[in-house]
Amino acid sequence: MLKYVWISLLLLFACSANAANKPNVIVIFTDDQGYADLGGHGYAKDIQTPNLDRMAHDGALFTAGYITAPQCSPSRAGMLTGRYQQRFGFDHNGSGPLPLSEKTLADRMRDSGYRTGFVGKWHLEPNVATYKWAKK
Repeated sequence: MLKYVWISLLLLFACSANAANKPNVIVIFTDDQGYADLGGHGYAKDIQTPNLDRMAHDGALFTAGYITAPQCSPSRAGMLTGRYQQRFGFDHNGSGPLPLSEKTLADRMRDSGYRTGFVGKWHLEPNVATYKWAKK
């Protein structure tokens, strides 16, 4: 299927109890994927992303999005907090976990009355790859 592109569904925000006044928000963050790795762009014929292509065709396709790190965990930390991850010491995959003092997009959405949910890869928690944390 998608051997060369690992797609992770990062955040799924469910509607709040007052759905008539608040739009549903879904953030899909694809990991380790370049511009040509989306079938809808038509560059690589061997990469098939029919569901993402359908969403791009029927919804919105952002063509000039950039992330602040080439590794998955720091780029995710930056996207979730809305801050350069270097400002809170998350420079590379082994420099986590995400500090509890950092407010995330989910925190801000919840504070605004949304119910939030998450599906997919996280890697921002204390784990064996977070060297400094694991040694303590």
